[in-house]
Amino acid sequence: MKFIAEHRHDRFTTGEGVDAGELGVEPICAVLNEHGVQIASSTYWAAVKRPRCARVVRDAELLVKIRRVHEDNYGVYGARKVWRQLTREGTEVARCTVERLMRQAGLSGVVRGARTRTTRPDPKAARPQDLVERKFVAQRPDQLWVVDFTYVPTWVGFVYVAFCIDVYSRMITGWRASSSMSTDLVLDALEMGIWQRQREGRSLTGLVHHSDAGSQYTSIRYTERLAEAGARPSIGSVGDSYDNAMAESVIGLFKTELIRRRGPWRGPDAVEIATLEWVDWFNNRRLFEAIGNIPPCETEANYYRTNQPPEIVQTAEPSLH
Repeated sequence: MKFIAEHRHDRFTTGEGVDAGELGVEPICAVLNEHGVQIASSTYWAAVKRPRCARVVRDAELLVKIRRVHEDNYGVYGARKVWRQLTREGTEVARCTVERLMRQAGLSGVVRGARTRTTRPDPKAARPQDLVERKFVAQRPDQLWVVDFTYVPTWVGFVYVAFCIDVYSRMITGWRASSSMSTDLVLDALEMGIWQRQREGRSLTGLVHHSDAGSQYTSIRYTERLAEAGARPSIGSVGDSYDNAMAESVIGLFKTELIRRRGPWRGPDAVEIATLEWVDWFNNRRLFEAIGNIPPCETEANYYRTNQPPEIVQTAEPSLH
């Protein structure tokens, strides 16, 4: 039926020299019969006129919703996350149905690629001990942050983007894009994270701040700013691919969900604006299986709905370092 529907031309205005009768349903059925596919034109017309069954109607309705969810989430969601989002919206559908419809529509999620290392340790710098030891777990927001940065190739050179991530909620608390991978890059991301939390009236006293052994994170200015905020630095072991696995995982999502899909990038401004939009989506709408298939902002809201926040602090202006 589908083959005939796709190849019959009698329903269109044909071009000069084309005999519509030769391209109609009956000639196609005749050719199919000659090749061993037994079908009568009356069978085709009966199928066309038959009302669509409930499953076909339901599939068409679901596919509209599936396309919307997929498009609204950067086109990166696979069947599992599309199904989770539809469930959150109140649409009852089996996961296997979502998988089937996405496969038929040619929709799929993204797959992460390998990560390139950007930070380099400074052998002369004093290094704090590893307070995390690969245990990236927390019982509350602002108990443990992980930080790292990555690069984005553009038409005018590399752009570097740094992130601060709360382990409990997966919230990106601070970020910064720059054409230089200096201490200022990571320090500005830290300042944003501190400012965001202070604006919400939260104390960072006792926060464990975990990074790799990159020279930007072991610099004097950076460690002094951590001390001012009441945070304790933690540095992973050198040469260990898992020393900062959670931060690298978030950066992998950033590269896979945004950078590789939206490139090539013209310059720093384009990367910065796109990152701003992606972080807003990441914090407020992206679903994470590890935190119950809800967004980071909802995770924190649920925590503070039943727990008192830490000591209230005064909002301060960011340090000018």
